[in-house]
Amino acid sequence: MVTDTRDTEVEARLRRIAGSVPDPELPVLTLEELGVVREVRLTGPGRVRVDLTPTYTGCPAVEAMTADIERVLHEHGVAEVSVVKVLSPAWSTDDITAEGRRKLSEFGIAPPRAHAADGPVPLSLSVRCPHCGSTETELLSRFSSTACKALRRCVSCREPFDHFKEL
Repeated sequence: MVTDTRDTEVEARLRRIAGSVPDPELPVLTLEELGVVREVRLTGPGRVRVDLTPTYTGCPAVEAMTADIERVLHEHGVAEVSVVKVLSPAWSTDDITAEGRRKLSEFGIAPPRAHAADGPVPLSLSVRCPHCGSTETELLSRFSSTACKALRRCVSCREPFDHFKEL
């Protein structure tokens, strides 16, 4: 089977456009950096399908993500956009890009700890403070402004901060 490289180039451009949409709950991150845009495919002339994996089943931000992806692709000349919620494989915090983790930290949110999918589970559960870098932090609440974040406080600088939970 011969693949038309023009289609793949167009799909790559459309993926960059869809991926550039800011996350509605964490606007410091794009959907690409968050790792929720799985695939963008041309399905016909002027028709695009975007596979979107929510951070968790029932995530209330999916509707806003869908509307924003549709809007930005329409603005770039795509007549028909279909955003499909894909639950398998499930999203993981490992899907957040290195740039996304850096931005979370700069924004004052402790990024999730990275781990190898096939390696041992780390026994160290310390969370680094995004303000001063200390690992002496305490859990204030298992839930913060969104279900995917916990509220912590640094013992050293006493500043509260969100921690993006590992999934």
